[in-house]
Amino acid sequence: MSDHNEQTHTPPSTILVASHDRVQLCSLVLSAKGIKHRLIPDEGGNSRLEVEPEDFESAVYQLDRYFEENRNWPPPPAPTQAQTFPAFLPTMLLIGALLLLFYHTGPWQSESYWFRAGANDNNALFERGEWYRLVTALTLHADLSHLLGNCLFGGFLVFHFFQLQGYGLGLSALVTSAAFGNYLNSMIQQNDHLSIGFSTAVFSVIGMLAATSTIRSGQWFSLRSLIPLMAGVGLLAMLGSSGVRTDIGAHLFGLISGILVGIIINLKQIIPIRNSSFAQSILFIIATLLIIGCWSEALQGV
Repeated sequence: MSDHNEQTHTPPSTILVASHDRVQLCSLVLSAKGIKHRLIPDEGGNSRLEVEPEDFESAVYQLDRYFEENRNWPPPPAPTQAQTFPAFLPTMLLIGALLLLFYHTGPWQSESYWFRAGANDNNALFERGEWYRLVTALTLHADLSHLLGNCLFGGFLVFHFFQLQGYGLGLSALVTSAAFGNYLNSMIQQNDHLSIGFSTAVFSVIGMLAATSTIRSGQWFSLRSLIPLMAGVGLLAMLGSSGVRTDIGAHLFGLISGILVGIIINLKQIIPIRNSSFAQSILFIIATLLIIGCWSEALQGV
């Protein structure tokens, strides 16, 4: 019998026994580093990762390094709402201004200089270019019941909206969207159409709240994202489409313009403005001066 050297083979070394997903991740790491290995299903739903003995230390080093570098990944999700802004005082100032103006104007009277100068009159708007009426009309009310309804129900919505967007950005968006709603409504109405009331602004706030809720939830086409919009449409049907002096067009276009402006103010580019106390103060002052300026222009010829 001739002698020969029998070469023995050292069995592979087990480097990890864990869930299949965990072992699969480790397999990807080793493959990226060119280390040969085997992934073997184990009992109990786990898997086993084996490497050649000469690659054992290198494999352990590469896996330790990978998990150390990715220890804090993925980062925790950012909060959907960065902060809540002070809103009580700005809301009370807005409601107080509406009440104070009604104290001076009283209910609707066609011969009243307040309503002649400040109502949203289509003839004055398009023929004489009196665009300030788009804003002044928001501050006038036909009677006490409309005023109180807008102050109570609208005040609650405005307060919540200011909390989410800030009093400066919120007031600027409110005036812009409501004025735009008045403009859209005027475009489809007859030449002799007149409209007044803060309810256009209230429905604009509903639209902006619906847009804000949908965008911040990140679920555009889910039932949850449609709830605020459906609530706005429901409120339009219940509160904004009945009554002798109800202008359904102003309410509808207030809601539509609110949704459009709501999308704009929730863009990522607006976040620095929303989070800046200085910017909020400046926007609040500008919006307030705009309202005062519109009334100053309206009363010049009276």
